[in-house]
Amino acid sequence: MTGQAIKRRAPPPDDAIQLGVDANGKGKTGIRFSLLLLIFMRLVAALWMFRGLGQWHAILSSDQEPFARMDSLNVSITMFFAVADLLAAVGLWLATSWGGVLWLFAAAAGLVVTLVLPDVGWSSHIAFAADLILIVGYFVLSWYAARERED
Repeated sequence: MTGQAIKRRAPPPDDAIQLGVDANGKGKTGIRFSLLLLIFMRLVAALWMFRGLGQWHAILSSDQEPFARMDSLNVSITMFFAVADLLAAVGLWLATSWGGVLWLFAAAAGLVVTLVLPDVGWSSHIAFAADLILIVGYFVLSWYAARERED
């Protein structure tokens, strides 16, 4: 190698990950649904973290009055959602598939509790509607994100 510059071949476009570029090397335009899904999951994770912490506050409050006055069914529901909501929040924040599944399970369980046991007083109709809207939004964004990956 006497004075000659070493010429390196550029790797083919398929060997490198290129964000925002399609297979032809052109920039992608339009809405990026995978990014929207990630943002949605992080926002729902924050909401579910507050819900889980609210359940733990009811359990561990210093006066213990609200939790001590509950019947065994309310205690069981509160304990279940105290654990499930926080685990779902962590999984959603990490944008893992198990987080989405666990969140869907916890949200669906909340819907079932509201429908089957309306006199328990665990959830309101507003929370029921919000959970339903969030579940539908999750499925819609997931579907569009999957279609985006196929293209």
